[in-house]
Amino acid sequence: MPKEHKKRGRREEKKRKRHEEEDDYVEATKCQRFHDGEYGVEEVADHQEAIHGENPTTYDRPSSLPFYGLLDEGEQEYFKRADSLLELNQFDNEDDRSLFLANVYKEANGKELKIASSQSCSRLMERLILLSTSDQLKGLFEKFSGQFIHLFQHRFASHCCEALFMNAAPIVTQELIAAPEISDKDAEAGDINVSMESLFLYTVNELEADLGYLITDQFASHPLRLLLVILSGMPLTSMESRSLLRSRKKEHISIMSNTAPSSAESKGPRIVPSSFLRAVDKMIAGSIQGLDTYNLRALATHPIANPVLQLLLQIEFAVSRKQNVKTKQSLFRKLLPDNPLNEGTESVSFIKSLSYDPIGSRLVEMIVQHAPGKRFKMLYQSFFDGEIGTLAKNETAAFVVIKIIQRLSKEDLQNALEPICAHISTLVKRSRTAVIKTLIETCQTRQVEMQPIAAALGSAYGEEPSERLINMLQLSTLPSNSIAEDRRQRLETQDSAKVHGSLLAQCMLGAPGPLCDFIIEALIAMQTPVLTVMAKDRTASRVLQSALYCSQQTPKIGRTLIPRFYGHIEDLANDVVASHVIDAIWSATDQLMFVREKVADELAAHEQSLRSSISGRAVWRNWKMDVYKIRRKEWLSDAKSPEALGKTGIAFARERFVAKKDTSYRSHPKQNKQRGTGANRMPQGRFEVEGKA
Repeated sequence: MPKEHKKRGRREEKKRKRHEEEDDYVEATKCQRFHDGEYGVEEVADHQEAIHGENPTTYDRPSSLPFYGLLDEGEQEYFKRADSLLELNQFDNEDDRSLFLANVYKEANGKELKIASSQSCSRLMERLILLSTSDQLKGLFEKFSGQFIHLFQHRFASHCCEALFMNAAPIVTQELIAAPEISDKDAEAGDINVSMESLFLYTVNELEADLGYLITDQFASHPLRLLLVILSGMPLTSMESRSLLRSRKKEHISIMSNTAPSSAESKGPRIVPSSFLRAVDKMIAGSIQGLDTYNLRALATHPIANPVLQLLLQIEFAVSRKQNVKTKQSLFRKLLPDNPLNEGTESVSFIKSLSYDPIGSRLVEMIVQHAPGKRFKMLYQSFFDGEIGTLAKNETAAFVVIKIIQRLSKEDLQNALEPICAHISTLVKRSRTAVIKTLIETCQTRQVEMQPIAAALGSAYGEEPSERLINMLQLSTLPSNSIAEDRRQRLETQDSAKVHGSLLAQCMLGAPGPLCDFIIEALIAMQTPVLTVMAKDRTASRVLQSALYCSQQTPKIGRTLIPRFYGHIEDLANDVVASHVIDAIWSATDQLMFVREKVADELAAHEQSLRSSISGRAVWRNWKMDVYKIRRKEWLSDAKSPEALGKTGIAFARERFVAKKDTSYRSHPKQNKQRGTGANRMPQGRFEVEGKA
């Protein structure tokens, strides 16, 4: 094929890069279309039409995105260099970094919108925000003010808005506790100190008219969710908020050292002013304004609008109080208008169809988890009570069942136990063990009898105890040496069913009673070669370790299972995975000193082999084998004491040093006087003053 005609030289290369960046910008500012499995704005109508049969009301784009201009070559080189310096963060002290930040802000004055919308320099804006002071963040807020509606929709500037909101949120709480002080310089200049609360409220007023469109925008929905969370006072760094706020493709911008300001104050619920709560209510009302139940339900299956809808409902349940849920204008009542929620109503049919939808089921999970108690009870009795066994078998609806089980009361859980246990064999075949694991954990918390679960698992995995764990963990009877190490690790990590089986077995070991005995009996019935393969398996080894750690409840495992490993201690200790099993044997033999000594004798007999491997050296150190060989009586006395569990050699050396020093001081008090005149010493004990005669 003929090659493309290109001009050589640095100038032509720079010109080509500049044209490519301009084309990328124009592409980013165009109306987003369906790409890579995601819906864009123009596909909302088609997607809703496919669900409901016709095209419901949709929102129009507010206006075309403005073009803020491009940075010239010199400015791009400067800001890229500044970005690399801020990422490394290798400044001598805080003053040098503050001076550098001030210079960057001075150079970026008037170019903030260009930098935020630049593909190559928007990362610099995010790092600047991470290291900025309160006054600098307020200055950026003022620069972005009036342009938030356009910045939200931009591919790169939307990330800058998220970083600005995230780092400005703790300042609102700080200003509520202590009002900011106005410096003499600002007072003389006549500058007005605007609070961070006011800046957030200005942003809400700017976005209020276009909230309906921003919900379905591919880029604007993320900063909009973050703004809702900040105004509601919800935790910013909790796992639930993180899954709703961040996309999986989002790039993590950070600073290499730990000198950056910490956001620790955002880990728990935050104190927010009452004006924020009123602003949240206004945003919820503005988001659903003009939408009836028919159109609102179409957003429940929209891949972009669904997370926003989840967040709006969660805020309505938590922040807007329960009385707002009862009103007809609330989001919950608009989504499920039927009252009461009886079988056969449109609301129950909608929830039923939504539970099987890959996107809509997440909204049902949120409703089940956060709905008021009476609403959840009514919804459970009208639909979920009779369908919980059928829902558990479905790949998508199983996640809804997990949330339902976690919220059931003791009486409802006892009633739901029978229909779920009837389908446990099907759940095992389809690898839906997460439902069984959640059921066991909830039954243990509610103190519900778990014998029906053990019986159902026995019929599902086999009545023969020696085959139960092999089927549950999907163990391969081939030794690991016959498979290449890298291929074996790759196969183990890709097998999700094996991981879920291991998690189920560990959960059963944590539930005393028939479920724990189910696993213990299976381990005891296994042959030694199978136990060795299990100890070296990265996933199955966790079950063996959990069984050894809980051996205080079942002492028979220490007497019957551990002796099976005699003769294989060296092989297991030198293995990367099985060495953790040898460490767990120390805990399992707390009351069985003769077993512990037998294992220690076998370790001491293979000292050279253990010291030649990393795993062997770790086992040698954890078992304190140096003390065992030199001072065996001391090792036995320390091993018998419960405080010795988990202590290292350094800890024992420190204790001996402190005890020796204390004994020396008591036996020779006159030799332990401090040096110097003693003029500044505080008197110890009884103090008497003797006068002159």
